[in-house]
Amino acid sequence: MRKGFKFFTIVFLLLAAYQNTTAQLCQGSLGDPIINITFGNGSNPGPQLSAATTAYQYVSFDCPRDGFYTVSNSTAGCFGNTWHVLNTDHTQDGNGYFMLVNASLAPSAFYLDTVKGLCGNTTYEFAAWIINVLKQTACNGSGIQPNLTFTIAKTDGTILQEYNSGSIPAQLSPVWQQFGFFFTTPIGGSDVVLRIFNNAPGGCGNDLALDDITFRPCGPKIVTQIVGVSSDTAFLCEGLSKTFNLVSTVSSGFNNPVYQWQRNTNGVWTDIPGANTTSYTENFPATTPPGNYFFRLAVVELGNVNSVKCRVVSLPVNVQVTANPIITAGNNGPACEGAKLELNANGGTQYAWTGINNFSASGSFVTINAIQQMQAGKYYVLVTDNHGCINNDSTIVKVNPSPVATTTFAAKTICSGDSVQLVSSGGGTYAWLPATSLSSATIANPVASPKNTTTYVVTITNGFVCTDTAAIVITVDERPTANAGPDKSIIQGNSVVLSGSATGQSLTYSWSPATYIDNPQVLQPVAKPAADINYVLKVTSANGCGYAIDTMHIFWYKDIFIPSAFTPNGDGLNDTWKIPALNAFSSFELLVFNRYGEIVFQSKSTSLAWDGTYKGVAAPLGSYVYQITLSEFPKLLKGTVTIIR
Repeated sequence: MRKGFKFFTIVFLLLAAYQNTTAQLCQGSLGDPIINITFGNGSNPGPQLSAATTAYQYVSFDCPRDGFYTVSNSTAGCFGNTWHVLNTDHTQDGNGYFMLVNASLAPSAFYLDTVKGLCGNTTYEFAAWIINVLKQTACNGSGIQPNLTFTIAKTDGTILQEYNSGSIPAQLSPVWQQFGFFFTTPIGGSDVVLRIFNNAPGGCGNDLALDDITFRPCGPKIVTQIVGVSSDTAFLCEGLSKTFNLVSTVSSGFNNPVYQWQRNTNGVWTDIPGANTTSYTENFPATTPPGNYFFRLAVVELGNVNSVKCRVVSLPVNVQVTANPIITAGNNGPACEGAKLELNANGGTQYAWTGINNFSASGSFVTINAIQQMQAGKYYVLVTDNHGCINNDSTIVKVNPSPVATTTFAAKTICSGDSVQLVSSGGGTYAWLPATSLSSATIANPVASPKNTTTYVVTITNGFVCTDTAAIVITVDERPTANAGPDKSIIQGNSVVLSGSATGQSLTYSWSPATYIDNPQVLQPVAKPAADINYVLKVTSANGCGYAIDTMHIFWYKDIFIPSAFTPNGDGLNDTWKIPALNAFSSFELLVFNRYGEIVFQSKSTSLAWDGTYKGVAAPLGSYVYQITLSEFPKLLKGTVTIIR
């Protein structure tokens, strides 16, 4: 009954593998490979196989013809680049060899080998990696596809198991595929013969590479766990002690299973004496050095207990003793008092800082703003890595004193053109900005002569290269200017507005004499003198920037006097005809006509006098009619003027 169950289990596994994978590979647990044919490694070409292994002929180059093979670690440029370029073997070993086969024209076996020393009544997995090296586009897209039959037989020819790969299609890019199946050895154990037969003919296509042929015991599924750990790796921090409990579950399949726990030491699995149940306890003392400690459970039938070739093993579990994090703590100091200081550490995932005056913080970078000298000292950091292992370090923070920049005054007002001495103290060196209008920008007390209001900032530096700043605002007031305006003319009984103007700050105004003026303290008062008079405007700065004066004249006319004649003879007396009193009017127009009604002279300004000419020629002697149009009363004046020579 037990044998029947075992047979059912194996058949079920075979069927499941056949339905779900390209190859009928082991669905339980495997043992270590007892045969592992990798074809070796080295430079090209690789060595030929023994005569008993293949009937194909060996060539020492990497593009064999039909019926030939080579052993190589790469191939490229074969047959007009119709083959894929292979740069490595199946395991990506740059120097690893593979067997490169160009099928013979007739179907034939290209690999034959005898496998010796297998355990009796044991199920083995045979597997090999194959690649179709022909490109999809080769042979007009109709290249011959390899079709392989793998046979395991007893030495007397009795077939134990046979598996056909089916046609192996060409790929867009080179892809290694694993093919395999199970077979069970007779009870007494025996040697077996492996035969790989290519059912397809040679020609255009049917070119392949073969690598990594393995025979491994296949048995029940063994699942090993570390109790209380959700993954296959448990972590232990260096310097701590802990006991780990390992447990395995083994599916049915062996009639009389024997259990053996193994430990991996320097890449070699060794049996742990006395560890012969499905559970095992391993104690790790605090002195255990950092490293990976692998464990697994091996299972074998009682009758094969003395042969390691019959064992199947679980996937290993690992206890990783992790070195405590290597950390470095530091800071960007020494810092100047009042500056920003940064603490930094690395080597972990969590950081807990403590320090002076109950300081605490977290993070690999910590900023202390406006640090003070009382915060100088040692700061500690506790670092935790992603496995919970901890370590600590410290860093010493130095805080240098900063200077205190002072000035004897913060602001001052001066008059334009004046200078003022700036006075500062508190450091070893001084730098003023802006440097313009200063007698020196690098001394404590330069003389400033600004043209406009300016803020001067001094940076003071001490022996620790720490700095501080202070500022002085110099306000520049303009010195006053006075403009009494143009001279004026008035007719008796009229008044005139004086056109005074001034520049400067905080100004007062005064006109003198103060007679005949409605308000002598404004810039543009109304004046009504009774005779010619000079008026003086005085503009005074109330902030001490002095005063300025200017004078204007008022021409007073009792009436509008119009000369009745003039003598333009060049003797310097009465050579021109002009009417000064017209200046008393805001506007006027003067026209002079000859007896023909022609305008011989025209003017709107008293500065333009008639010289007795018309169109550049001396006008004839005689009387001429004038007409004066005024902007104010009496509006219109008419009369005659006579030219006498």
